[in-house]
Amino acid sequence: MLWSGMAAAGIDHEVSRDDRGIWARGNQTKLQYGAIAAEIGGALWLGNDDPLGHTFWQAIDSSVVSSIVAEVAKRGFSRARPHQGNDPHAWFKGSCCEGFPSGEVTLQASIVTPFVVDYAREHPWVWALELVPLYDSIARVKSQAHWQTDVIAGWALGSAIGYWSARRDVPLSVELLPHGITVGFSKRF
Repeated sequence: MLWSGMAAAGIDHEVSRDDRGIWARGNQTKLQYGAIAAEIGGALWLGNDDPLGHTFWQAIDSSVVSSIVAEVAKRGFSRARPHQGNDPHAWFKGSCCEGFPSGEVTLQASIVTPFVVDYAREHPWVWALELVPLYDSIARVKSQAHWQTDVIAGWALGSAIGYWSARRDVPLSVELLPHGITVGFSKRF
């Protein structure tokens, strides 16, 4: 690890690039698309009337809203990534830079948080889902795509919006769709 160039937060530093094996970019991409497919598939299969299906619909709300907020923040803060000059103080650099917060970590945290909120009390093992954004955070830093504060902010953003969506009685996506779509394919057969 290189400890030079510490940021004001005291934790941002470049790490040695490692994007092989478990940390390979392809694995990060598979996780991202797999999580999206799982939340959509679970919501459509189970429907909003099923308690687990309801949580899947909450996860859809959470991931959509948090992805929009993260994208706006990325453009607003326009922070350079480690591979764009190794300067954790490089904020407001324009359209070249969209490092803060990490959109992928935001997505992973936003998907798992409704499950943790809804099920952790009865099933404490559900906390293990937090390993998903943890893995993604480490992988994004190791691939020099983000600073440590980028992934922490992404995790916090995804968790906050996930908590908000888990507290809604009716998910936004369910309010917008015709009721027939939210019934769940498993109940139709």
